[in-house]
Amino acid sequence: MKVTQHIENAQGKPLFSFEILPPLKGQNIQFIYDGIDPLMEFKPPFIDVTYHREEYEFKELPSGLLQKKIVKKRPGTVGICAGIQNKYSVDAIPHILCGGFTKEDTENLLIDLDFLGINNVVALRGDALKNETYFKPEKEGNEYASELVTQINNLNKGIYLDEDLQNSACTNFCIGVAGYPEKHMEAPSLDSDIHFLKEKIRNGADYIITQMFFDNKKFFDFVDKCRTAGITVPIIPGLKPIATKKQLNLIPHRFSLELPDDLIMAVVKAKDNDHVKQIGIEWCIEQSKELVAAGIPVLHYYSMGKAENIKAIAKEIF
Repeated sequence: MKVTQHIENAQGKPLFSFEILPPLKGQNIQFIYDGIDPLMEFKPPFIDVTYHREEYEFKELPSGLLQKKIVKKRPGTVGICAGIQNKYSVDAIPHILCGGFTKEDTENLLIDLDFLGINNVVALRGDALKNETYFKPEKEGNEYASELVTQINNLNKGIYLDEDLQNSACTNFCIGVAGYPEKHMEAPSLDSDIHFLKEKIRNGADYIITQMFFDNKKFFDFVDKCRTAGITVPIIPGLKPIATKKQLNLIPHRFSLELPDDLIMAVVKAKDNDHVKQIGIEWCIEQSKELVAAGIPVLHYYSMGKAENIKAIAKEIF
């Protein structure tokens, strides 16, 4: 079932969903199931699975020369999605990236997903490689998420890259895209960011899922700006409980967002990370309660495979 259908069928009752990441190469799918099992009591209608593009490493040869090697540290998104749908009978939603894919690669990936009965995707540009200052698309690849949305939507219309195909079948993907309540780190302003977000909607996106935030006012203001701009699709908030003192510096730097002063000072005064974890849970519970009271259709949690704190939050909300 499509994400938009799940929302419609809920008839205003808030839904619980979460996001996981594939395990590091060498781990099996039981690692994933161990992170999902404790959360199934809250009946998530769908689970997101991130995609991690290739990275480059340089290995020194006996000659002293450096050999460039492409590695994928977290492969398996498509297989994990198939496993989730088979084991739990819930919709699994793979992330699809521009980075690391040609348009042909993307089309073939989407065909495989269609064959597996996976009909929800999240279309993302993806991050730049570690050795790049700015994102660089693959040759013959999509440069922007809006272009990726167009390609997916074209398949929904039966339009493939090979124009000579006869009687081509239409896919039926529901397309999610990212939104940034505090703007994307590369955007010059929030208004310009929303301008390009609207382009993704025009190109065929069905719903928006936001980057994490810790101040609900920023989310509500973002939604208001989107609605004023004419964006009418569902906007799903992304939530993450803070869990360690290190994240006070890591999260703002990595995701270009602000942490509220009250949260910062509570974490600073915490005696250890066990205390920080409880602070993060309590903060996220209050965020969640306010969002539910505002009629938000889905609360989406970035679990990253760690279920304990998400379960503690969900018990108070769902």
